[in-house]
This record gives sequence, structure tokens and C-alpha cells, in this order.
Amino acid sequence: MNRRFRIGVIGFGRMGRGFVAEMLRSDVWEVVYICDGWEPTREAARRTVPKAVILSEPEVIFRDKSLDAVGLFTLADERPALLQRALKEKLHILAEKPLAMDPATEWKLVKEIEASDRLVAVNIFNRNAWYHQEIIEFIKSGQIGDLAIVRVCHMTPGHMPTEGHDPEGPPFHDCGMHYVDVARWYAGSEYAHWHAQGVRMWSHKEPWWVNVHGTFQSGVVFDITQGFVYGHLAQTKTHNCYVDVIGTKGIARMTHNFKSATIELHGVDQTISKTAPFGDKKLDVMVNVFARSMMAGRNLGFPTARDSAVASEVSWAMLHDAIKNNPPAIGTPAEMEAILEHRRNLRDGYGLPVRDSGVNHKLVAPVACGEEFCCNLPGKRGRTRVKDACC
Repeated sequence: MNRRFRIGVIGFGRMGRGFVAEMLRSDVWEVVYICDGWEPTREAARRTVPKAVILSEPEVIFRDKSLDAVGLFTLADERPALLQRALKEKLHILAEKPLAMDPATEWKLVKEIEASDRLVAVNIFNRNAWYHQEIIEFIKSGQIGDLAIVRVCHMTPGHMPTEGHDPEGPPFHDCGMHYVDVARWYAGSEYAHWHAQGVRMWSHKEPWWVNVHGTFQSGVVFDITQGFVYGHLAQTKTHNCYVDVIGTKGIARMTHNFKSATIELHGVDQTISKTAPFGDKKLDVMVNVFARSMMAGRNLGFPTARDSAVASEVSWAMLHDAIKNNPPAIGTPAEMEAILEHRRNLRDGYGLPVRDSGVNHKLVAPVACGEEFCCNLPGKRGRTRVKDACC
């Protein structure tokens, strides 16, 4: 690439900071503006990108005709209006998922995006993962015969009720839509039918664990399990994350521990085992392929708005099916409060400390992995740094 792309970033929370960090490491991007509605976050942006113009409102970004693109890393309730404005101003768009809070709005946006000449990439990060890409190529090579079964599991001690992300929905939508997308990507087919079962852990009103099984239109069978329920108060934190693909002749599988990923491919005449860095959200891959696509004037492999809308709509439908099927309430609100208190003090595991809004010590917006933040919670003062992330 022989040019730099000028971008304005709206939303400097965990994902916004992650995207900006990768852009700063690249010689392709110039971060011109960062906009965020929270002053402590704007102060963090000033320290992080001193050359950028820091804003509390996005209007200046949309008026700047020198920009090539905008990054929309707010929560889902704010994305539709910002996305529509960016399309109107002829900006290419790099956005977080989901595009909106409800499927009807998402499909309206997809229609507008596909009617435009702008490139719009949505961060369905698994599409950028080396391990999924290599497994899919192995399947296409015929090494496992006909694809028959796709199994996906993602269980961690992740974020809890009251810890934010409300506009994104409960875990099976907010996080689970990634794995609904993965299964669909592997199957190369649309979902046909399913049955979902959930559990209302700690007697919370919404299921915090969901398992779904069913079939695709092609006849491929699937099961997906997702839950932020995996040993929050265990002495040693752990998780269970895998993809298991079964064909008529062989199998392919992947496991990861958020640091490294391992694929094991057992084909008819090839056996491959490989371990390499997990890559977290693969934002480096995302910003690179988006820049190359902008240079080429066409999508060179980034996840699309349509893929995001399908995953969002189907994961909502599966979640509603789990709710309809009377998920049992197991555990107590007191246990949930104990976990929340534990996570407020966790610094080196899977819990994310959260920002204090300053109003009655209301907890809002998880901070980012590696981010330094000011702790104003009762009994805790001073600055600390988050060492790890849960998902």
C-alpha cells in the first residue's frame, strides 16, 4: 500500500481502543479524530493519540471531507444513526457488531449498505481467525469427506448481569452471535430449525447459559453452547472453548486458551497438528484487510453487514426459543452478588474491573485489557491496570 487512510473513530471503549491501537501500529492508517461522550475516556484518548483531535460529539467528523472512513465502536443503540450519517457523507465504515438493537433495524441498515457504493465491514472477529480459515480449507479439500456435524462451545467466567452491554443483549446474543456465525460459516448453509434450552443461573431473569441443537438447510447438524457461567468463583479460573467438525471420513477440531489456539486435523491421508498464538479479537487482521479492500475498491475478505445481521437475527431467535422453553432458575441472587464482588477485585484472571460513573458508585462499561483506570469504588482508591480479559 502506498497511501494512508484518514479515519475518525467514534467510541473509545474496549473495542475502540483495540482498533485504534492496531491502527497506530500500522503505517496505513492515520487516526484523525476520536469521539467519546465520557470525559475520562476522552482524557485517555488524549494520552493515547496526542496527534488526534478529541471530541465529545461526532459532527466535526462527518463534516470533514478529507476523511476516508469512520470507525463506529459505540454500543448498538447508537450505531444505526451514525452508520446512516456515515453513508450519507460517503465514508467507508468499520463497525462493531451488532449493527443495531433489533433485527428489523439491522436489515433496514443492510439494505441501505448494499444499495450504496461504500465498503462496510462488521467485526465478526472469528472470520479473521487463522485457525478457522485453515480448518475450512481442510474441509474444502475433501479430507474429512462430507461434512455432517458442527459443534461449537464457548464457556468462560465472562461478564455478569449488571456489568454493561445491555444494548447488545444477553450473552447468547452479545457473544453467542459470533458462534452462530461460525457454525453457519462452516456449514456453508442457512439455518433450518433448532431447539434451545437455557439456564437462569443465580435465578437471574435471563438465561446466562444456552445450548442449541438443530440442522441447516443442507442437512448438516449442529450444536452450539455459550455461557458466561464457567466457574466464576473457582479457585483456579478455567474455560471450555472448542470447535469440533465431523465428516463422513475424518474430523477437524480446535481448542484455545485465549493465548494460543491448537488445531488437530485428521483427514484420509493428512494428519496435521498446529499451535499458534490465539490473536485475541484479530483486530490487526481486520484493519489490514479493510485497508486493502479500500485500496482495491472491493471486499477482499472482511465480514459483511449481511453476515452480521444473519448471526444477530438467528441468535436472538435461538435465545427467545430458550426463554420459551422455560429455563430453570438455579442458584441464588446472593451467589450472583458474591461473584460481582469477586470480579470487582479481580486483577489477574478472567474478570474485568468496571468504571465507576461517580453517581452512587454505579458500575458501567467494562474497561479494556491492559488499560490503566482510576478506581473510585468504596474501599479502593488509586490507579490500577487490567491484566487480562475474559472473552
